[in-house]
Amino acid sequence: MPPITLRTALPRDRDTVVELIHRLNVFEADLVGDRRRDYDGANAYYDELMTRLMRRNGRIVLAEADGIVVGAMGFSIDQDAAYVAGDVRNHGTVTDLIVHAEWRGKGIGRMLLNEAERLTRKAGYKRLMIGALVANERALRTYGQFGFEPYVAFLKKEL
Repeated sequence: MPPITLRTALPRDRDTVVELIHRLNVFEADLVGDRRRDYDGANAYYDELMTRLMRRNGRIVLAEADGIVVGAMGFSIDQDAAYVAGDVRNHGTVTDLIVHAEWRGKGIGRMLLNEAERLTRKAGYKRLMIGALVANERALRTYGQFGFEPYVAFLKKEL
């Protein structure tokens, strides 16, 4: 396997990141059924994500192998509500973690999570948050192996 390098995404990487988002949307649509499968949905989400990341001192981090993007992670600095204790109220957040299907199981997600930890510590915080669909058992298993544990449960009711 070629060496994997990490770098912050640039505007020229938009199409590559949108493609990864699209692939994730299709994958998640098969799990939960409510994800859009079209490129317009991926493009719209990219715009939303970039707006959110800019407001939250965030970025997209890319994983590359021989100059080819094989994974991406959205990362931001966030603040919980005032009822959360001050020493953990500010934290890092992994907003999205996407590894190209052909590159899964090769440690790329772990590299991106390590980078999220590094960025969180660099900001002076000691809590890192991430979300995952309950139906995405592989992601939940990977995050658990990385040391994440359940914290909040979001429940839904279709009406």
